[in-house]
Formats: sequence, C-alpha cells, structure tokens
Amino acid sequence: MTTTPPAASDEAVLDRAIRRATWRLVPFLILMYMMAYLDRANIGFAKQAYQATTGVSDAVFAFAAGIFFLTYAAFEVPSNLVLHRIGARVWMARIMVTWGLIAAAMAFAHGETAFLVIRLLLGAAEAGFFPGAILFMTYWFPAKARGRVMGLFYFGSPLALMLGGPASGVLLDLDGLFGLHGWQLMFLIEGLLASLVGIWAYFYLTDRPSEARWMPADEREALGRAIAAEEREKQAAGRVGFRAVLTDPRLLHFAAIYFLIQISGYGVAFYLPTQVSALLDVKVGLLVGLVSAIPWACAILAATFWPGLAVRTGYRRSFAFVSLVGIAAGLIISANAPPAIAIAALCLTTMGIITSQPIFWTFPTGYFGGAAAAGGIAAINAIGNLGGFFAPNVKTAVEEGFQSSAAGLYVLAAAGLLAALLVTLLRPGPRADVKLREATARA
Repeated sequence: MTTTPPAASDEAVLDRAIRRATWRLVPFLILMYMMAYLDRANIGFAKQAYQATTGVSDAVFAFAAGIFFLTYAAFEVPSNLVLHRIGARVWMARIMVTWGLIAAAMAFAHGETAFLVIRLLLGAAEAGFFPGAILFMTYWFPAKARGRVMGLFYFGSPLALMLGGPASGVLLDLDGLFGLHGWQLMFLIEGLLASLVGIWAYFYLTDRPSEARWMPADEREALGRAIAAEEREKQAAGRVGFRAVLTDPRLLHFAAIYFLIQISGYGVAFYLPTQVSALLDVKVGLLVGLVSAIPWACAILAATFWPGLAVRTGYRRSFAFVSLVGIAAGLIISANAPPAIAIAALCLTTMGIITSQPIFWTFPTGYFGGAAAAGGIAAINAIGNLGGFFAPNVKTAVEEGFQSSAAGLYVLAAAGLLAALLVTLLRPGPRADVKLREATARA
C-alpha cells in the first residue's frame, strides 16, 4: 500500500483550509462590500430626483459626490492601523454601523450645506473598510489563492449595482409613500440595511485562522504556517515596518495606478444610470436600473475567471493591461454609438474595471507585510480613491467646457489607458510570478 508523501499531504490540508475559509468568509465579505458600494454609488440613481426636489445644481452635485473621498482618504491609514491592532471583527463592524446610519441621514439632506456635510461624514465613517477587507484577506489567504479570492470579493461592487440598481429604481418609483420622496426612501432603507449587516459582522467574522473554531485543527495550523512563511519572506526583505512603506517608491507607483483606475471606475459608477437614461430617453427608474444592471452582470461573469487565470498563468501584468485597455475601448465606443452598441461597449468597460482591480491588488499585498501592509494598502487606497473626487468634477467641467457629454467619457478612457501604461512598468520581481505559477500548479 502506498502512502501520500508528507509534503503532498500538507498541501492537501492547506487546500482544504483555503476552500473552507473561502466558503465561510468570502460570501460575507461580498455582502459587506455590496452594502459599502451601494451606499457610496446610489447617489447616481438619486441624481435626477434629488436635484428636482432640492434644486441642487450639477456643479454642486458633482462636487458633493466627490467630496466623500476627501475625508475617506484622510482617515484611511489610521483606520487600517487600528484594524491591524484590534482586529477586523470589531473594527469593520464599527465602520459599517456608523456609515449605515450616516448614509440613512441623507434622506434629510434638503439643501446644499446638509448634502456636503453628510457626504463628508460618510467618507470619514466608511474610511478603512475596503483596505481593511484587503488586509483581512492577507491574514487568511496565501498568495497562490489571493488573486481568485480577491476576484470573488470584487463581485461586491457589480452586484451592488446590478441588484441595487433595480432596487433603487423601485424605491425611487415609490415616491410619496409614507409622505416621503422616493430618493428619501432609498437612502433610508439602504443605509439602515448596512448598519444591520455591520451588527451581524461583529458576531460572524473571525480575525485570524488560529481563532477559527469552525475549522479543523490541522487546517488551522496549515493555513497559519503558510501565511507565517510569507510574512517571514517579507520581513527578510525589510517590507513589514510602517516606516519602510513611507520611503518605498513602489508605494507611489501602486497609488498612481489605482488612482487612474478609480477615475474610470467611479466615473462609470456615478454616471452610468444617467448615461443609460439618455440612451433610452427615459427618466431614471426601474427600467434604467434593469438596463444598467446588464454591464455589471457581465463584469461578474468576467471576474469569475479572469483574475484567477492571471495568477495561475503568471502573466498578471499582461492580464491587467488587457483589462485596462478594455475600459478605455468601451468608453470610447459608447460615447458615439447607438444604444444597443453603446450598452455592449459599456459591458466591456465594466468588465475591465472589475477584473483589473483584484489583479492589481496582488502586487502590493505580495510586496508589503505586517504594519507596512496595513499602512501601505490603506495609503494606496486613500490616494487611489481620490480619483472618486477627481472623476465627477473633471468629467462635469470637461463636458461643460466642450459642450459635449462624449468629452467626459474620453477623459475617463484616458485614465484607463494611462493606468495600462503604468501597469506595464510594474516589476513584480524576477521570481514572483514563477513562484506563483508553481504554487498554483501544485494546488
């Protein structure tokens, strides 16, 4: 009778642990991300109805939509350092409950000042959620699984827009129910749901594999050893201290790429309902919500295989480059095409947005460790998400300056092309992708 070699046996246990952790944690992380993205982007669905009720101008609306990212960026790093110290379970629950309540308060923002103040508070409250989720995944998933897991996590944003779009449209169409405008019902219900999920997170999440009583002991130990081995490699390279990340030129390179991706991503997320409304020549409601869901459904389909394939083949830069060029191509085509072709082109854009980001995050999470990962991931996300402030304001200014809605789409496309160029300059290290290919091949 033959016996399994110890190394193969250990690898099998590790693979079981990764599968168990994936099924246990990733669906809940997707739910959390859905709520975060919906409360961040549902302002795009409320735009027409909100402005009609309050009289807020396009310029003020664009500024308020983007100002969220100023306080979001300011609090990212300290929030993630707190999470690294006290654990994700407590801190991410706190983030969700707080932002949900503030998002619900948008129902009472009837003037420009209230609108601006609530968007600023919402940014501060939500700061740390996304980099916290990325950091949390580095505690649980070794490099060979991270591309696939992050690809699954990114389901949250297209799901939020695919499912949240029709839901937001339904709520907007309930104008007058309980004496409230449709946009008020939308903000109230979606914000309070986020707070409820935050309370659930406190009881559901587990900070580290060593604390997972829902996982067999041998799997806990195998997963813990794999994560610890990767951390030791980063420590040996001097990339685990917080001060190390501040002096590392790769930080700005990573941040610049993510900034450009976010310009395209948020430009599409904020204005896709309005663009679809113009293409169909109807006001934003259930029909626009349903049609707007089509590009995000395509994005989910692409995210099921593209990021994982990028890691397995070891050609992460090439795959990210294709995704980013796809963003630009889709936007350029949609700018002047008839409705059916424009919607198809926007599918290409959303697929590029959703698939490029999990591939991108495999670079900084594979490079930084320890406190450097906590601070570095947060800094990259903070700087990158300033693209969410930049996108609506520059898009609006360019469209007004050129008197053309297509001009704004060309600006978003240019950001995607610049990101693609910067990705080609990434240097993951002479052995990084080879080692990932070997690890995933063994899996």
